[in-house]
Amino acid sequence: MILAPSILSADMAKLGDEVQRAERGGASLVHVDVMDGHFVPNLTVGPAVVAALKRSTTLPLDVHLMIENADRYVDAFADAGAQWMSVHLEALPHLERTIAHLRSRGVRPGVALNPSTPIALLDEILPELDYVLVMSVNPGFGGQHFLPRSLDKIQRLARVIRDRGLTTQIEVDGGIGPGNARSLVEAGAEVLVAGSAIFGQGDVESAARRLVEACL
Repeated sequence: MILAPSILSADMAKLGDEVQRAERGGASLVHVDVMDGHFVPNLTVGPAVVAALKRSTTLPLDVHLMIENADRYVDAFADAGAQWMSVHLEALPHLERTIAHLRSRGVRPGVALNPSTPIALLDEILPELDYVLVMSVNPGFGGQHFLPRSLDKIQRLARVIRDRGLTTQIEVDGGIGPGNARSLVEAGAEVLVAGSAIFGQGDVESAARRLVEACL
């Protein structure tokens, strides 16, 4: 299991320190939620924050683009240091081209699915992906409750990947904590994104460690 703390819930004034504490607790990936106020109703960070993170941690940076016209910005985030990058199936008309371009830049390409988006829409692009990001809340804000039906979606996606002989990883984001982490891993998730369960608990290092231990 790869634990990916989401900086959406971190103290931005102490971002480098917070990420380092999460790493000491067992995190091995840093998740960066990028929102434009159009595709989702919130506005967050840009390439400059990714570049700053790159200077403060050795962990890979996983950038989730919840934005319209993502093609215009993928190079800026790749230049800033993103090593994983997911774009939304719902927001891109020429998805295959974007995925191929990300791979050409040396970035691990992924596709994100909103809760109401069926996994069947991945049928053609799935072999081209390094990972699928299953949103287990409606994207836009941190601290939301996990949508229970997401568990079945993860199980079905894991079965499709297995039946097709693919190595695509499943990442899950939204409402994840010690109470449901193990069930998600058992369902097939390999990357767990957690924000408020890590950065909203006072002791970041201990909170990250509790999540890791919950999956054992």
